[in-house]
Amino acid sequence: MANRTSEQALEKVISMLEEQLAHSNQQNEQQSKQIEKLTEQVQHLTKMLFGSKSEKSRYNVPDGQSSLFDEEEDPFHDSEQTEDQSQQVISYTVVRKASKKKRNDHFHEGVETEVVHHYPDLLTCSCCQNDLARIGGIVVREEAEFIPAKLKRIQHMEHSYECKHCKLDSSIAANIVRGKAPQPVIQRSLAGPSVLAKVISDKYNLYLPLYRQVKEWLRHGLETNDKNLSNWVIKVSNEWLLPLYQRMTSLAMRRTVLHVDETTAQVIYRPDGKPGNTKAYNWVYKTVPCQGPVMVLFHSSLSRAREVLKNFLGDYKGTIICDGYSAYGGLPGVTFANCWAHVRRYWLKVDSKNGRIGVDYCNQLYRLENKFREMRPGKRRRMRKKYSKPIVTAFFKWIEESHFYGKNAIATATDYTLKRKDELQRFLFDGRIEIDNNPAENAIRPNVLGRKNWLFSVSEAGAQANAICLSLAETAKIHGIDFYAYLKKVLTDLPSLHFQQTSELLDAYFPWSPQIQETCKLR
Repeated sequence: MANRTSEQALEKVISMLEEQLAHSNQQNEQQSKQIEKLTEQVQHLTKMLFGSKSEKSRYNVPDGQSSLFDEEEDPFHDSEQTEDQSQQVISYTVVRKASKKKRNDHFHEGVETEVVHHYPDLLTCSCCQNDLARIGGIVVREEAEFIPAKLKRIQHMEHSYECKHCKLDSSIAANIVRGKAPQPVIQRSLAGPSVLAKVISDKYNLYLPLYRQVKEWLRHGLETNDKNLSNWVIKVSNEWLLPLYQRMTSLAMRRTVLHVDETTAQVIYRPDGKPGNTKAYNWVYKTVPCQGPVMVLFHSSLSRAREVLKNFLGDYKGTIICDGYSAYGGLPGVTFANCWAHVRRYWLKVDSKNGRIGVDYCNQLYRLENKFREMRPGKRRRMRKKYSKPIVTAFFKWIEESHFYGKNAIATATDYTLKRKDELQRFLFDGRIEIDNNPAENAIRPNVLGRKNWLFSVSEAGAQANAICLSLAETAKIHGIDFYAYLKKVLTDLPSLHFQQTSELLDAYFPWSPQIQETCKLR
């Protein structure tokens, strides 16, 4: 009886130890996965901190192909050599073509040229005292001379005239006429079109904050302050640039394909009562070249919610190319196509053989896209169906059969890719759709550069003015327009143009219009 009791006690102890061992093994497995995940994060952060930031493949070779792995040269790649061949000495002479060294600075055509002539101090022969005859001349050097800008005060005087003969006849009303000055851009302001164009151009093309511009204007002879300059920008945006922006928006909403992206911003005095350090957002919308002149539209908002996108798009029907953010979805009449560049970035984070395989599938698609880039949409769709579709099919099949599970980088990349399987394949069936959303990301970079210099917008009105000015600045840049000359033209003409009744009059002031191309083109 005692033996049986001791056996039961021993079995109970063994059972408890087995349970503890199973629990310990489970904890060890979880900790191992956690260690693996943290190790991958450390490797990724180290690479982000010290490694290359470019997403371009490091394995490109002259013919446009790329290697899957960064391997050393294979010592067994070359064919075997016999003993006689190894002893053979081949000598040859390389003739290098002398190439003219290219300067890293040069003048553009059309720059005004002034020739400064230098003559000898003495034009008589030191031997016989006869006059010397000119035998030629040579340009010994060229140099640039900068002529600083200057400020000029313009006074508009309206002169009045009357008829002296009619004035003598009391039965006839006096005939008085008066000259009329053009309408000012801003009422009761010293700022003319050229000054306002300079302020806005420096801020949105050179990313120069307004408080720094104050010192420059003081040096030229105009005393003002950054609050005044800010009010100028807001007034010009609301009164003269907003109608152009709205007209461009209505045209963009007729396009059937749009790139969309968003980035953070900051508004200090928010109308929703939230603190100034709460994130605001700038959305960017960009049209595609195959559907007409390219337009870039920025839109400022206090949130990143789907409602913001819905309100801006209105009754838009078509396809939106975007990243995997959850707000991009659930809109009636809108089809969403996702970005392969984002997929590639997730697989780049996987520091393993499988990660390189995933990146290589993406690289194969991009090599094909480079060949299809200049094709018309119909032909590009046919070429994608023939060459790109098998690669996409093989990629998803490889992911689904590999069964990558867990919380590590490869499982994250797998989850991101498979969740967007349908959206990632949309580009295969429509040649107008780009493979990625890089055009929108490139368009939003100036906003990021400006954010580092401007830091924040004081009010929502200022944030909206930023969006309007950035929209016109980036659209002008795409079409090769001098933004300063463009603004000066717009702010000179629009105050005297009755466009409120006929908005089509504004079409002549789009950056791609023949009138603007002729007068404001960068030379």
